[in-house]
Amino acid sequence: MTADIQRRVPALAPAPMGRASRWVLALLMPIGPAAVAVLRYVLPSYSESTSTGMVAAAAAHPGAQNLVLWLGFLAILTLVPGVLAAAQLTRAAAPRLTGWAVALIVPAYLSMSGLLFGDQLLWSGNEAGVAPQMIAAVLDAAHPTVLISIGVFVVGHVVGTVLLGIAFLRTRRIPVWAAVALIVSQPLHFVATVFLGSPTLDLIGWSATAVAMGLAARVLLRGNPA
Repeated sequence: MTADIQRRVPALAPAPMGRASRWVLALLMPIGPAAVAVLRYVLPSYSESTSTGMVAAAAAHPGAQNLVLWLGFLAILTLVPGVLAAAQLTRAAAPRLTGWAVALIVPAYLSMSGLLFGDQLLWSGNEAGVAPQMIAAVLDAAHPTVLISIGVFVVGHVVGTVLLGIAFLRTRRIPVWAAVALIVSQPLHFVATVFLGSPTLDLIGWSATAVAMGLAARVLLRGNPA
């Protein structure tokens, strides 16, 4: 009976993606990583390990701190739709890799607000003339959800991007060198941040992600993903 029903009822196929939708998603795909690349490079508190040092660095470079917040806002708006669009290119040929990549990256990108909380506090506290010691004390007293969101972001976007890069490598939807660049981009960012304290290397890592996503966007523009 079930087999007979399956023969009579046509399979439901996803609606084809319109040209306008492809253009919008293609534009978003590289914007998010590019915004984070610049953000990480100009971040005043990049090399600071204490709250007091972060407060002082933000106060010394208010323009850069303001730019960090705008870039972070742009990244939050564009990163998730961008990675979901990229996943459309690999899900048919590499469903498991793509599924795990999305399951890790999307929560990670959504958790970016936890990182921006501190940057917002630094800018607002300095703008309001709050004593640096008070700003530092509030930073140190952050709610546990902020710390959890940071952990989700770090693990999710590094591991997830590696898996997405492997999915692109297997499916050959973008050039091999671009897939390899995507695979190594976020581990490079992690090393730059945690071990080397190098904003230049961090810029290179996130820029590699942006370039790979830009090439994926070009594939998306060629037609509806499989």
